[in-house]
Amino acid sequence: QVQLQESGPGLANPSQTLSLTCSVSGDSITTNKRYWSWIRQPPGKGLEWIAGINYNGITYYNPSLKSRASISRDTSKNQFTLQLTSGTPEDTAKYYCARGDGALVPNYWGPGTQVTVSS
Repeated sequence: QVQLQESGPGLANPSQTLSLTCSVSGDSITTNKRYWSWIRQPPGKGLEWIAGINYNGITYYNPSLKSRASISRDTSKNQFTLQLTSGTPEDTAKYYCARGDGALVPNYWGPGTQVTVSS
């Protein structure tokens, strides 16, 4: 069974680049038809999809975050990473990585990691 585990900075200063990594076990990020995403939930708000990358390495972005977000993968480590530049307190959220089958809609989620941007 697939397992996803997020890791991130925990606490970051404003203007810093936030870097989060999702480590995948029980599946390969290059398995056919797999789509891998980053999603976040700010405190008291709903879920926001940030970016995705598919089994071929094709990337997808939320237009509202595209200018600051970059998703990439390391197939040798079976990981994918999100970088979010110019962090602000509005980026404070619980960040999740997730897997979709045949689409970006996730059906497997990691437990999430809290990121707080504050001076």
